[in-house]
Amino acid sequence: MQQALLFFVIVFALNLIPAFAPPTWMVFSFVGFRYPGANVAVLALVGALAAVTGRLTLAKLARVIIRQRFLSESAKQNIDTIRESLQHKRKLTFGVFLFYAFSPLPSNYVFIAYGLTNMPLRLIAIPFFLGRSASYAFWAEGSSAVGRWLALESGIALPFLSAYFVLTQILLLYLVYLFTRVDWRMLLEQRKFHLLERHPKLPASAPHR
Repeated sequence: MQQALLFFVIVFALNLIPAFAPPTWMVFSFVGFRYPGANVAVLALVGALAAVTGRLTLAKLARVIIRQRFLSESAKQNIDTIRESLQHKRKLTFGVFLFYAFSPLPSNYVFIAYGLTNMPLRLIAIPFFLGRSASYAFWAEGSSAVGRWLALESGIALPFLSAYFVLTQILLLYLVYLFTRVDWRMLLEQRKFHLLERHPKLPASAPHR
């Protein structure tokens, strides 16, 4: 029980970090390699629950901190265009997030962007939990092969702080920033890509008489 709780806390913490955190599948590969007798089903369910809880907390923080304190009203209205569009395509939204959750791709930036839209978190929580449960089970089950590939036998971990990792994280952070700058109404309605001005032009004042 204590091991499961510790595992939950570790996975939750990794999924709460907004950037520069090692992917959760590495934890499953490491645990599965070091403890081959672990119950894969329980491991996957506990990890998926912890991952969903951490990501939803991250999305909520993005909503409370970034959206409410740092985004202008025009930026909020611009992002709300995405919410208006996706609310009528819930099945498509569910399928896209489910497909994404099956992959080992980082999801922190997806949840940050989703949190900025102010959409119900349950729409992304359910497919993410289902997808991550299956993918984590896969990584735990095949951890021996993955462990050999990452040279975990010799205690050498993948250098996540390498230049490649840092550059990709910076790029993904920029994409989140770009997410708030795209004119979504123009993109969705007219299929034209356009960035909003940082400082909207003020109307010219009337000449002095």
